[in-house]
Amino acid sequence: MDEWFVAQVDTHGGDIHAYLSRRTAGGVADDLLGEVWVAAYAGRSSFDPDLGSPRAWLFGVARHVLHGYYRKRRLRVPRLLGFERPVDETDAVDARLDAAALGPALRTALHGLPAVERELLLLVAWENLTPTEAAQVLGIPPGTARSRLHRARQRMDEHLTDPARTRQEADR
Repeated sequence: MDEWFVAQVDTHGGDIHAYLSRRTAGGVADDLLGEVWVAAYAGRSSFDPDLGSPRAWLFGVARHVLHGYYRKRRLRVPRLLGFERPVDETDAVDARLDAAALGPALRTALHGLPAVERELLLLVAWENLTPTEAAQVLGIPPGTARSRLHRARQRMDEHLTDPARTRQEADR
């Protein structure tokens, strides 16, 4: 089991760190990643490969650690996308400009989603989890995850294709 665990750290460590980095600021992700590995190692015997992938299980552990971090500090879990992400200097200038122009509308549309749909969408879009893996992370049935993901994508599309609606919600 220890060799298996080391393989999971090697395989999924970067993805778990990226997940934590996108949801925290100020270098907290490094500390939380250590907590994730401690918690995952302590709970490794509870992993059942018949119930899901190791990747999804590790994202579930990371989610639990992240929520514990905010709970201990009596902080609200920040609205996702509330932190500025560092600019990737290798991206083309016009791609950055397009993304920057879309940012406020995207942020508004994401904030308009119910929390579970928003987290589900971000797990699939940012973390590249399958809907089934994201369902495992969130503790919901895969079919429910697929229907909520479809609904979230529809809502995002409606918000992003109707600028007047997006502006009205931003003004609220």
